[in-house]
Amino acid sequence: MRKPFIGGNWKMNTDGKSAVELAKAVAQKCQQLLSKVDVSVCPPFVYLSAVKNALGSSGIGLGAQDVYFEAKGAFTGEISCQMLKDVGCKYVIIGHSERRHVIKETDAIINKKLIAAIDAGLLPIFCVGELLEERKAGKTESVVKEQIQKGMAGITAQKAKAITIAYEPVWAIGTGLNATPQQAQEVHLMIRQLIAVMYNKELAEQIIIQYGGSVKADNAAELAGQPDVDGFLVGGASLKADDFAAIVKAAAEKKK
Repeated sequence: MRKPFIGGNWKMNTDGKSAVELAKAVAQKCQQLLSKVDVSVCPPFVYLSAVKNALGSSGIGLGAQDVYFEAKGAFTGEISCQMLKDVGCKYVIIGHSERRHVIKETDAIINKKLIAAIDAGLLPIFCVGELLEERKAGKTESVVKEQIQKGMAGITAQKAKAITIAYEPVWAIGTGLNATPQQAQEVHLMIRQLIAVMYNKELAEQIIIQYGGSVKADNAAELAGQPDVDGFLVGGASLKADDFAAIVKAAAEKKK
């Protein structure tokens, strides 16, 4: 049985005070569920150290929202894997749709970031997903397959064990729309089958595949009940400790 994994992506939100308060509240509300669910929070870079301190010994993992693939050098504004490890990060989000479509990151760049993160000992949360026009055109499967094949190119089965895949249909992120449980399950199953073809059945059965896109407390239970949905990457709802804890609880109860 795969242990559910819930990640909170705070995006470009919070300030120093509210980040610490949110982290403490999440730790207090979720700590008792960690035997059943893995939990992480991903605050903005500038608050990583403060959030790490606020999480204390709760067992909730610290993650970053992005990373650069070079180890050091003249890359103004970028953050290296070692810097993230130095401030206590365990996870790092790579390939989020906002990085792909707003910042214009390519599959090749995402691939370099995944390789660098794994080699540095970080656990990547690798995001994939289609645009609304791509879903309407029936291209969901081909788009997601291409993102995974190009993003994980050159990564061995042993190294791929470090990766969590997050399926986030772009049309469902921050829109109030979300994939139905059936739509999510269809894509998650397709991803698992693809991993079996690219690597092996053992890895396909082990790999965690999260769903993301307007996940809320009131839809988390039904989504979590799908056989190939192994948790969530949560955006807006992760900014309220009660809402985030309710999602974590729903995942814990559905995967008994």
